[in-house]
Amino acid sequence: MLTAEQRAIVQSTVPLLESGGEALITHFYQRLLGEHPEVRALFNSTHQQSGAQPRALAFSVLMYAKHIDRLENLGNLPAQIINKHVALQVQPEHYPIVGQCLLASIREVLGAEIATDAVIDAWAAAYQQLADILIGAETQAYDRNASAVGGWRGARAFRVARKQVESTEITSFYLVPVDGGAVMAHLPGQFIGLRIVVDGQEQRRNYSLSALANGRELRISVKREAAGVVSRHLHDAVREGDVLDIFPPAGHFTLAESDKPLVLISGGVGITPTLPMLAAALGSQRPVVFIHCARTPEVQGFRARIDALALKHPQLQCHYCYDEADAAPARMDAEQLGRWLPASRDVEAYFCGPQPFMSAVLQGLRALGVPPAQTHYEFFGPTQALA
Repeated sequence: MLTAEQRAIVQSTVPLLESGGEALITHFYQRLLGEHPEVRALFNSTHQQSGAQPRALAFSVLMYAKHIDRLENLGNLPAQIINKHVALQVQPEHYPIVGQCLLASIREVLGAEIATDAVIDAWAAAYQQLADILIGAETQAYDRNASAVGGWRGARAFRVARKQVESTEITSFYLVPVDGGAVMAHLPGQFIGLRIVVDGQEQRRNYSLSALANGRELRISVKREAAGVVSRHLHDAVREGDVLDIFPPAGHFTLAESDKPLVLISGGVGITPTLPMLAAALGSQRPVVFIHCARTPEVQGFRARIDALALKHPQLQCHYCYDEADAAPARMDAEQLGRWLPASRDVEAYFCGPQPFMSAVLQGLRALGVPPAQTHYEFFGPTQALA
């Protein structure tokens, strides 16, 4: 049980986390992954090398410390963490390992003079409180997935029924269950977890579901990343007929019920969660503006299909922009975004893509007067990085 005194101690460490949180978490990851190879598959090695994962966790730890006495102020952060954990199948037995390494890192990085026994005890109690919350929520999610029609618990074998090239960088994988059973429904915008062995090492990754649920199959559309261990393997080594282990769908970045005009904005492979959102919205007469940005027309996927939908559905307006100077239209800025948005800014806007792209979109939507409560995005990291 976290006492009031322990809450105060945790909050007193906030300035230290603000100035040195990333160094602390980097040390934590080195200890965790070095001493516990059994959990390495839960962490994206590419994101580790780029620093994205340490930054994201440092931000989460800082926010938890800041709001330790009012957890409701964390907003969507707990839901983000829970859904990522569910998609990767984090289990209760993983939490003591993480807690032990985190406390040891606090002691080693801050030193015994700052990280006194009282500080360590306070953080141990705070960590256990958070672990209990996450374990409870994740257990409920696992139970819901297992009891759903066509649902399952843990890994389920899916066969690659079809592998379709969408662009010079993106390939879609159509996945059907080996057992021949039904496939649980997922919400537009959700993702699955994938477990795969590459060069003898187990890897786990999340991939957005790029098509509406149909009860028979799942579709993911993967960009081949030059440094991506799993994406390169999927593109280069996985063939039609191969079997992959898939974890049930998760994710809270989903299309909500609304009759307001819908604006979908994506950059690069960030288009994948917006595709099922678009398909779902076109089932009504709701006006939809679909905006997609890519480096070049050659790397862009799905344009022909989206254009075909626009011909069939008059309420759909499509706009594209490219980074290349000689490609038309050129890079999207706030002025261009303003011309493409409906005249009324009372819209629901969903956007996804690389961090710099999302930052520009968020700032553009705010400057153009779209209500903050009606802007939706998924970004697992410091929100300040987008602001």
